[in-house]
Amino acid sequence: MSVDIIRVSDEYAVSAQISAADIEAIVASGAKSLLCSRPDGEANDQPTFAELEAVAREAGLEVAHVPVISGKVNEKNVDDFLAVVERLEKPIHAYCRTGTRSMTLWTLYQRRLGVPDEELLTRASACGYDLSEVLAAKQKTRAAAGPGHRRDHYDIVIVGAGAAGIAVASSLMARTQDLAIAIIDPAAVHYYQPGWTMVGAGVFTQQETVKTTASLIPRGVTWIQAAVGDLEPDENRVLLEDARPVYYDRLIVAPGIKLDWNGIEGLVDTLGDNGVTSNYRFDLAPYTWELVSQLRSGRAVFTQPPMPIKCAGAPQKAVYMSADHWKRSGSLGAIDIAFYNAGQVLFGVKEYVPALMAYMEGYGVDLNFGKRLVRIDGPGQTAWFETQNADGGIIEESTAFDMIHVVPPQTAPDFVRGSPLADEAGWIDVDQNTLQHRRYANVWGLGDAMNAPNAKTAAAARMQAPIVANNLLQDLGKARGVAHYNGYGSCPLTVERGKIVLAEFGYGGKLLPSFPRWLINGEKPSRLAWILKEKILPPVYWKAMLRGREWMVEPERSKPGANAA
Repeated sequence: MSVDIIRVSDEYAVSAQISAADIEAIVASGAKSLLCSRPDGEANDQPTFAELEAVAREAGLEVAHVPVISGKVNEKNVDDFLAVVERLEKPIHAYCRTGTRSMTLWTLYQRRLGVPDEELLTRASACGYDLSEVLAAKQKTRAAAGPGHRRDHYDIVIVGAGAAGIAVASSLMARTQDLAIAIIDPAAVHYYQPGWTMVGAGVFTQQETVKTTASLIPRGVTWIQAAVGDLEPDENRVLLEDARPVYYDRLIVAPGIKLDWNGIEGLVDTLGDNGVTSNYRFDLAPYTWELVSQLRSGRAVFTQPPMPIKCAGAPQKAVYMSADHWKRSGSLGAIDIAFYNAGQVLFGVKEYVPALMAYMEGYGVDLNFGKRLVRIDGPGQTAWFETQNADGGIIEESTAFDMIHVVPPQTAPDFVRGSPLADEAGWIDVDQNTLQHRRYANVWGLGDAMNAPNAKTAAAARMQAPIVANNLLQDLGKARGVAHYNGYGSCPLTVERGKIVLAEFGYGGKLLPSFPRWLINGEKPSRLAWILKEKILPPVYWKAMLRGREWMVEPERSKPGANAA
């Protein structure tokens, strides 16, 4: 008897137990991978996973095993299923004794993605499976996570599933399991944005900088996959884009920063073409490397907009890495390199400037300060900059280019700027030490969208996450002492392939090195700092920061009863 393939979605199908003879039909159905949800040895007539694996691999299928005990699907099983689904090529054919476990795993995975139970029950029923009791049991478990928990109310709501949002969610979960927590974000994928400058330099691949959001949401946290329409702190609620309310007792706002590509006239029309690129976009970073690796002569222009921006060192990192490639390829003398910075200094912490200037001079870079990119003509390969003349008047000057790396102006997201949580400039208004909102005591902010005067970097968010987690729990009476943020941020300035000037600093430009000077002297280019950036920091990001493992970021707390100001 041939296998009965039940199509659940375009990427997933299930069936009862298969035999080696069924592999051919599974391949013919279009499947690219085979996933077994059944432990070996459940029945005497059951082929082992290893037997089927050998036949399946010979037929060209990827194969994985997520064994589940019948009737006992748990969260760990769903975690394992999620990890495997992320890895396998689609479509996937999954099987167990009857297909129920395979269907259940997929359904619970979809629930984590925010698919409503009603839709999941309808889909399962259409496939011949009744999962109403399974979902009801899981809902009871989730409801027990906190008193009074409803589908639209949580003890803590986190806006944003970027570096800051997921890190603080993980920090909270590492400290307590007693609260109902939801994280709101529409994005299906999560990016390791510090890696994009390395993609633009041909060091990393795109694939090394991206994972699905679902694979990173901490276990026990509800992901609401939706966009935020409005923040209403007076009503203790967040309105989603479709006007659905989500209520909270405490709110953490970490939505990241908005890249205003439309803030430069003509830019949107030419991005990714005519030699116009930016490492600030995932899909364009490879184009940067394409342009750099193919350029043999001509004019290369790099820009930096007014502050604040995320990773203020990234615009000049593109300069260094490009120039280093041209130097190594023997083309540097034939390429005219110019860096246009809307600010007045190369870097805001003076101790790092000498080393950086030495590289700019060594690469022959024409430095232009106080010049802001305002307009670009891609087909004409011309850019216009606004600046001041000797009399203080505003004028425009233009330059031609063969390639141009553009960094757009940046602001807080629109729903933040228009909310009561924003300061006059549109940023989340927090106390720079505690990161608690200045006017709403049950709100905290971290990451790029808040107004503390620190560098907007992933390293800063990594330091801020445990501080916000501690202080929120202290407010709940679940932690002792208020933690203080010292403004720490880090910018590994990739001055050449294999060397980095590791800038680490806090409020007021105070140097805050993580390592002794004999190991890494941040004021000088370092090979060890390059190894840190290339080999160590990516796994620290994925496996520590986003998992609640707080390596070298233990928050400093005031003593209970001490003045927290």
